[in-house]
Order: sequence, then structure tokens, then C-alpha cells
Amino acid sequence: MKFIHTADWHLGKLVHGIYMTEEQRVILNQFVQLVEEEKPDAVIIAGDLYDRSVPPTDAVELLDEVLYSINVELQTPILAISGNHDSAERLSFGSSWYKNSQFYMQGKLTNDFQPIRLNGANFYLIPYAEPGIVRELLDDPSIHSHDEVMKSVIGRIEEGLNTSEPNVFIGHAFVLGGKTTESERMLSVGGSGCVSQEYFEPFSYTALGHLHSPDAIHHDRIRYSGSLLKYSFSEAKQKKQVLIVEMDDKGNVQIETKSLVPKRDMRELEGYMDELLDASFYTKQNVEDYLKITLLDEDAIIDPMGKLRQIYPNVLHLERKIEQKDLKEKRLFQSMKSQEKNELLLFKEFYREVTTAQFTEEKEKWLASMIDEVKRESLIK
Repeated sequence: MKFIHTADWHLGKLVHGIYMTEEQRVILNQFVQLVEEEKPDAVIIAGDLYDRSVPPTDAVELLDEVLYSINVELQTPILAISGNHDSAERLSFGSSWYKNSQFYMQGKLTNDFQPIRLNGANFYLIPYAEPGIVRELLDDPSIHSHDEVMKSVIGRIEEGLNTSEPNVFIGHAFVLGGKTTESERMLSVGGSGCVSQEYFEPFSYTALGHLHSPDAIHHDRIRYSGSLLKYSFSEAKQKKQVLIVEMDDKGNVQIETKSLVPKRDMRELEGYMDELLDASFYTKQNVEDYLKITLLDEDAIIDPMGKLRQIYPNVLHLERKIEQKDLKEKRLFQSMKSQEKNELLLFKEFYREVTTAQFTEEKEKWLASMIDEVKRESLIK
């Protein structure tokens, strides 16, 4: 059994005001060529096909073209799930008849945990779902976090798991130990969005989406493919890839990586203005790349972005080293000042941040009494 594992296409992505659809089309055309060359038994897409629940028309058309090429023209089965950026309902459209061409799209989680069987292997498609939805779906009041979701879902799967055959789990989650980047949307506040690795032990291979780095986690059988393109400058040093997985009838896997080449890379440059505008420097650069430039000059510069864009037309972000230093000092000062404030003042500031309602004198008195009560109880304990 051979399959290609990919995820996090984020079609319709907007990066620093630039729609990435053109770049996505280039990279996905290469992906289709890879499928044609490798002739896998299936293609896995582990969530976040779109970047938002209501994607732009160009993104919908691009996804339609790519999936048609893979599934109809190349006659390759597709196993796909929705991610936290997708609309589960929209991706579910047509899924009942897609199966006739071996296109298995699992947009919404259901309580039917039957696998898709392909070439003697069992594939379990588990789309992203919020804990509250899963708690109601499974009638399990113990579910309040993503970890409890995964524990409960895999527990249901294990009830019918055939351990004598290869089993593949396809999911979209933040597995403990994974490294995040700026372009990923948080699944929850604090650590309640994390999922334990140990739950995936029953599976021969776990194909994950959500984290954009292909090196987000190091495990022989639990892997993130990462995103096809760089979507933030925190990903600038990553080498994007897809995973080609070969699995024997005992569930042993061998993984090969394949890199795709974007039309424009996303990179960071640092230097003095004169150096960056010197032909001896920029002629050695791919000036068409998407760039974040950090200027080292301390003196004032008139229209630095305009000057840089004459050479580097796709500068997306510009900052000064001296401004970074000032910002760090300002944040440190604000942090120190916040520590000096009492609980009531901190809550009032928080209240103003998250609501437009007035923090009335009545609310202030009630909150003050609650804070005093909590403090008294802590002293008694």
C-alpha cells in the first residue's frame, strides 16, 4: 500500500494583504504531477483545505480543479477531512455520491466509526470537531477538551479495530510535543487544545494536519506533513514537503519526503539600506521572493519601503532593528506595570478588551466582593 500524505493547503489564504491563490496553483500543479509520477494507491489530505469557512471563489475553483485532476483524470482515491479552518458542512456537500469514484470526504464527525478499506488497509477519517459538539454527539458528559475528544473517539474506534490488518488514522489536531508557527489558528486557550501522543499507538500510521512544520513532531508512525507553502515568516526556514508512505500488510511503514518548489519563496533579509540596494548584493538574490526586511540603520530614512520595492517588489514587511529593541523594552515595562496593578484593575482592563458593555459601579462592587471572598478562603486553607 502506497499513499501520499499532505495537509493544510489553506486555499484562499491572505498573507500581509496578498492572496496566495496564484502561488497555490503553481504548487498544486506540481503536486498533481507528483501523484501522476508516483501512482499512489491513495492521497490523504488531513484537513484545512481552505483557509476560512467561506472561501473566495478562486479558491473553490482551484480546489475543484485539483481534486478532479487527481481523482477523475488520474483515477486516484482521495481520503480527506475538514480542519479547524474549514466549514464542515460545506466540505460535506456531495460526499455521499463522491464515494462512487473513491473520493472520501469526511467533513462532519459522525458516531459511525467504520473505516474506509483500500488495498487491505483500514483508514479512519476523523475531522476536526469542537469538544462541545463531540460531547453531544457521543453523549459523553466527560468530554470538555480536545484531549478528551481524541481519547473518547479512539476508544470507540478500538471497539471494532482489526489489529491483524494495517490501520491508518487521519486527523487534524495539535499533538503534544508539536511546534507551532504564527500562521496556525489556536484550537483553544491554554493547553486544552493539546492531544496526547499515546492515543495513536493502536495505528500503523497517523496522518496529521494542523501544524505547518513537517518537523513539528518526531515519531516513527505519527507525522505531520506540514503545509504546502510558507504562510508566515516564522516558517521562513522550513523546507516544505509531502510524505510518501509505503506500508506492508503487517503495518510496517517506510516514509519518503518530496519537496515542491514555490514560484516565490518567503524569506527574511537583514542589512543596512545601502547594502540592500547595492547591485553586488541584490543580483545574488531572488528579488521576486516574498520578503521580510529588517533594517540595521539607526538614522532616519525617507520612504524606506518605496526605495526597497524598486529592487524587491514583494517586500511584505519592513522593520527597524532599533524599533524592535524599543518594542521589547516597552513590553517589559508594560509587564512590570501590570504586575503592580491589583486584580480589580486588571479585570476592568480585560473587560474593556473583550466587550463593549459598560463596567458599571454595581459590577465593580460585585467583583470586588468576590475577589475578597476568594482571598479569605485561600487564607483559611
